[in-house]
Amino acid sequence: MRSVVLTKGVPDFSEGAVSFDEDGHLERGKTPTVMNPNDEFAYQAALQTRVRHGGHVSGMSMGPPGYGDVLKEGMESVYANDSYLLSDRELAASDTWATAITLSAGLEKYQEEVADIDIVFAGFKTADGETGQTGPQTCWAMDWPIVTHVLALDIDPDERLVRAKRLVEGDVDEIETVEAPLPCMIVTDPEFEPTYRKASHRLTHKELRAETKARAADHDEHLTTWNHEDLNLDPDYIGLDGSPTIVSSVDPIPKAPSEREATMVDPGDEEEMGRVLSELQPYAAGAGE
Repeated sequence: MRSVVLTKGVPDFSEGAVSFDEDGHLERGKTPTVMNPNDEFAYQAALQTRVRHGGHVSGMSMGPPGYGDVLKEGMESVYANDSYLLSDRELAASDTWATAITLSAGLEKYQEEVADIDIVFAGFKTADGETGQTGPQTCWAMDWPIVTHVLALDIDPDERLVRAKRLVEGDVDEIETVEAPLPCMIVTDPEFEPTYRKASHRLTHKELRAETKARAADHDEHLTTWNHEDLNLDPDYIGLDGSPTIVSSVDPIPKAPSEREATMVDPGDEEEMGRVLSELQPYAAGAGE
């Protein structure tokens, strides 16, 4: 089975170093970037498919050159075979639609020059935009069937079918089982959990982990970069010029109010340090026993 996982770099909000310019726009170059958390589930679904049925997993992302590290993270965590980065200045400032056009062009080039794709996996939504549009829009451009909010899946290679359990729209307590022909797109839900019931599957999983550890150490050798000319894309239909979305403003994430006050103590002040020790001693492990 040949799978491609679409992934994106997002600001590392956990670091508390998100930078905005004077107009309130995110400055990605000054903000730490990590792989979008929801894309982890897409990679896990692709890995499960590879473990159960064999094959190949490729990661694909559109973004600046630094997104190579994001693709490397995908390789290290869920054992992708190789990575494809769609990157140049003409692609900058793309909205979801322009991004989908670019990704679909990347998938078509992949099929022309690398191999036919059986499944494209995508995460539910990104941690920055949270629109959940890019995966379905890319699928629309490919004219493939799509199954969203997938919790579990299996493949019937002989029948060329994917069978999936998915959450029913608007009711997270109801689950339905659906089928879709290959090739197709699978959008995983954050509740997706891979399963490896057979001992042979668990052994394969272990072997892939060892292989990937060696491969990820030299990730650049397994990274292919395509620009808009490689993808035969018209600059008028990609990047900022090809983005119909107009963002009026972005509200920076407010810092949580401090609930406690801090008192600065000079470590060289024996009297003050003694007072601090007296206050903390009752909370020390084993105190009062």
